[in-house]
Amino acid sequence: MLSNAYAVILAGGSGTRFWPLSRNATPKQLLQLFDDSTLLEQAVARLDGLVPRENILILTNAEQEAQVRATLPAHPAENILAEPEKRDTAPAAALGIGWVAARNPEAVMAILPADHLIHDVASFQTVLSGAFHTAQTESALVTIGIKPTWACPGYGYIERGTQARLPGLPSSLAAYEVVRFREKPNPELAEEFLRTGSFVWNAGMFVWSVPTVLAELTRCQPALASFVHDLRTSPELTTTIHAQFGQLPRISIDYALMEHAQRVINLEATFDWDDVGSWLSVAKYLPTDAAGNAVKGTLSQLRSHDNIVFSNQPTQIALLGVNNLIVVQTADALLIADKNAADEIKKIVDQVPAALR
Repeated sequence: MLSNAYAVILAGGSGTRFWPLSRNATPKQLLQLFDDSTLLEQAVARLDGLVPRENILILTNAEQEAQVRATLPAHPAENILAEPEKRDTAPAAALGIGWVAARNPEAVMAILPADHLIHDVASFQTVLSGAFHTAQTESALVTIGIKPTWACPGYGYIERGTQARLPGLPSSLAAYEVVRFREKPNPELAEEFLRTGSFVWNAGMFVWSVPTVLAELTRCQPALASFVHDLRTSPELTTTIHAQFGQLPRISIDYALMEHAQRVINLEATFDWDDVGSWLSVAKYLPTDAAGNAVKGTLSQLRSHDNIVFSNQPTQIALLGVNNLIVVQTADALLIADKNAADEIKKIVDQVPAALR
């Protein structure tokens, strides 16, 4: 276990993609989509034995704070913090950096999403341990990239250059110098990225030492650097956060920092990974009947193929002569959607009563 290693888990976000199961106060990382544990609980458990529990910090928002605390009742209460308002990933990362720096100004730290599905915990820990080692020994920011399995236009990409020779890194890990970050491409450009073999998906996992990232912020984002400095020396952390956070620029960590950093190293993930971006992603992990229906709940069907049915209610669901639907039932709402419209579910949320959002 690395005593000077910290992890900041970003557990905010909206609850629209998985409506009606998800709501504003319970986004996907707080849902039991696959078993009796939430994605947030899994994100914390994946760090056991690598990062001390007292060094695992959870950053959420005011609307979701109560549910996060209820989900993690044994987690140190002082290690759960809510942003006073939603900004973007760069202010959130800066808050996390300042939070860690106030505890250990020489720490190495990871910024990790709370809502990804990873089964191979041993490989995840090997890669993250290698990232911590690299951040500790190199004056560089470190990312973990996912080898693409298809030309996905919905992910950001990282373009890699030459292989990095890093003493002390296990031979099982591949490290590369990063050439640049690329935003979500159109389908044709995504195909080109895949053909070159030089691109990986940007999973939003970042590792760095506090001194290195603070030096980079000072160089390219002085407002964020000033915020980090103030947090590091503040006698009352939450007071400083509430006074300054809302004044920070709304900008992503990629735009604010990663695209301008002097040196970024990418470690390729050796573990399975899914960002669980929609009901289509969830369906891959549900039991499937002979007609190709992915089901959680109780279903009777006749001439109904390739549907997704998810229910947390005891109600019997029956499908007759319908194909390629998403059917999600909760105690107070029912969604029926074409699978091809999965990415538009967040749009229909704007049309439902506010009490159901």
